Amino acid sequence: MTNKSYIILSLAVGLLLFNCKSDKKEPVETPSQVENPIPTPSEAVDKVEIDSSVTKESAPEPTGNKSEAKKNIASNVSEEDDLKITAIEHASLVLENNGTTIYIDPVGGQDLYGTLNPPNFILITDIHGDHLDIPTLEAIASPNTIIIGPRAVKEKLSAPLLKNFELMFNGLSKGFKTSKVELNIDAIPMYNLRKEALQFHPKDRGNGYILDINGTKVYISGDTEDIPEMRSLKNIDIAFVCMNLPYTMTVESAASAVLDFKPAKVYPYHYRGTDGHSDVEKFKNMVTSQNPNIEVVQLKWYGNKDIL
Repeated sequence: MTNKSYIILSLAVGLLLFNCKSDKKEPVETPSQVENPIPTPSEAVDKVEIDSSVTKESAPEPTGNKSEAKKNIASNVSEEDDLKITAIEHASLVLENNGTTIYIDPVGGQDLYGTLNPPNFILITDIHGDHLDIPTLEAIASPNTIIIGPRAVKEKLSAPLLKNFELMFNGLSKGFKTSKVELNIDAIPMYNLRKEALQFHPKDRGNGYILDINGTKVYISGDTEDIPEMRSLKNIDIAFVCMNLPYTMTVESAASAVLDFKPAKVYPYHYRGTDGHSDVEKFKNMVTSQNPNIEVVQLKWYGNKDIL
């Protein structure tokens, strides 16, 4: 082979090797490499932390004092100094003060009260099923529980429930004492005014109640309309006021009565009617727009269906 031929052959072999090397591809990234990304650099983490702290600092402060905010959140519990209020459902609620527990119209079965202390007192306003539930009473009452109600309720109670029953009728007052609580109870009227509703709650059958619990006066309306006896109430600290049609009264009537007797705080309750829930937000606006000194406190009485 001549030198010229040798040189040509060498150049051809070298060119072939160069082309093969340039066509070689890099390996594709494996799934394990994709699932384990490179950690975020420390300076990027610091930036996120700084941004988070800035966001917290720039967030607006809640309006009003903390106790007011706590009472108006979506909850079924409110605390008024030493008085704890638990909304159960509709007309059923529980009041607790210094170890003394008072149930109002407990219905709906024992499970609704499983996390609460057993009752020292049970107050019943009327004979309808959303106020008087014999199986629930028999399940939750202890041998020492004092049950208080009108004569119409007494006539429906079983023998065990009558053991510690205290009859109260409109105009009667009774006082009770425990080691830490002085409780005075006044039974007051509750009845309908509208002609078309008179059959629902006749006068003198049921009781509304005023409870004086260690100096805090609590009004329980029961099933009533805006009767003169309600409008003439004095020095009420906390009022539970019903508003549902066709059985009790309109939102407008309830607001008008509240503006007359001027409780420090009012809790709308018992506002489920045949056509759904009454507009408690409208009630609140009617009251506070005319008397901002009356605080309207909304609790959860009907689960997620509440109007807040």
